[in-house]
Amino acid sequence: MPGYTTRNLTVQVGGHPYRLRVLSDRQQFADPDGHGVRMGISSAQWSLFGQLWPAGRLLAQAMHRIDISGKRILEIGCGLGLASLVLQRRGADVVASDTHPLAEPFLAYNAALNALPAVHYRHMRWDHPLPTLGEFDLIIASDVLYERDHAALLAGVVKRHARPGAEVLITDPGRGNSAPFTRMLEAQGFELTRSRCAMDDDDAESGRGNILHYQRCAPPERPQ
Repeated sequence: MPGYTTRNLTVQVGGHPYRLRVLSDRQQFADPDGHGVRMGISSAQWSLFGQLWPAGRLLAQAMHRIDISGKRILEIGCGLGLASLVLQRRGADVVASDTHPLAEPFLAYNAALNALPAVHYRHMRWDHPLPTLGEFDLIIASDVLYERDHAALLAGVVKRHARPGAEVLITDPGRGNSAPFTRMLEAQGFELTRSRCAMDDDDAESGRGNILHYQRCAPPERPQ
């Protein structure tokens, strides 16, 4: 036994059912080798990756609609990876990343559960540069600004991995840390468009979710 229990659920995104293995509840915890502790994941935070949060459903909906043509896409803090699975089904060039030691096996299992090819995954800590990851046209994340210091850490990830004309799309439930993140991205040349969106197929009329869409114009080409 792995030391934790799971259950399966099905969620609709763009009219298509996605099956997911999730942790049974928020009380699950198993860190026998101390991997989570070494990465700064407390027992209270350990189960969070394995839940399907409203902002994660909203990000998946946004990825069902967004233009993916010619874009290399990075999901930060992917957790269960629903948004990356939606992108994988659409044929996008997507890389999922997370810090949690179980994010990769859960993502692989969920891809197989939906008869999809495995999603390219990289283990990434926001405070540790990862030069081999490269640069991206679109960086996405859901509910990643839940601690005060996350704004600076996430802005650092964007600075290292965003191409000159990149976009950043964050779904945020309004925890109060988006304002400093926005200021940091403005210093990098991004402009914010804020919009409301349905959380999922069953919530089509409420538009309760916040989508923070940052766009940066590519710098002018230098004369030859």
